[in-house]
Amino acid sequence: MKNRLFVLGSLLLISSLSLHAQQSSVFVKAGLNLANISVDKDGNVDDARGIASFHAGLQADLPITKFFALQPGVFFTGKGSKIESGNTSGNNWIRSSTRPYYIEVPVNAVIKLPLGDESSFFFGAGPYLGIGVSGKNKIEGEILGVGFSRTENIKFSDDDPFTSGEEGSGYGIMRRFDYGLNGTVGVQSKFALFSVNYGLGLAKLQSGTSSSENELGKHRVLSFTVGFKL
Repeated sequence: MKNRLFVLGSLLLISSLSLHAQQSSVFVKAGLNLANISVDKDGNVDDARGIASFHAGLQADLPITKFFALQPGVFFTGKGSKIESGNTSGNNWIRSSTRPYYIEVPVNAVIKLPLGDESSFFFGAGPYLGIGVSGKNKIEGEILGVGFSRTENIKFSDDDPFTSGEEGSGYGIMRRFDYGLNGTVGVQSKFALFSVNYGLGLAKLQSGTSSSENELGKHRVLSFTVGFKL
């Protein structure tokens, strides 16, 4: 399933380019993620739990009209959050973090406002689909002066999105598939672009159960991106 989604995303990018070969362009993009996980039913986050990560990948720019374009892409992107308790300068503190990584396929529809000299200001939104491929959970701390540290690989469920059940689910196992909505705003020139993006996750992270507690945790990612035309 992991390879299937990556292939589908790549085919989407390639097929879209072939349909707009005369006008389309491709950008290689990378940047900073400020990731977090929601903590209540309204989707709010605790700022103290934010964590820094990164993203990198390819994005197509497919003009439909002078003022409207589609921007599908394929990215490797990091998400997650952290929890801290106590003062690290003392004898009793704990810090834990989760850092899952996804192959993510966003498709944004954007409005472009010309700025002159082949540059434009753009804004838009669209859906994304992600599949978890790797990641680490880490916990460290000190209790009564005794330090400890442990790191383990994140376990993902073997969920097949084309079936009604969730295969391989269980306590402490993260849901394999993530999906949600993107918002993006930025400036694009002939050879480069800069954008600010926000990913609003709609999928719960805990696999298996559907309790009210498990429904709270969903990805939230603010990203800053620089891209260069290939």
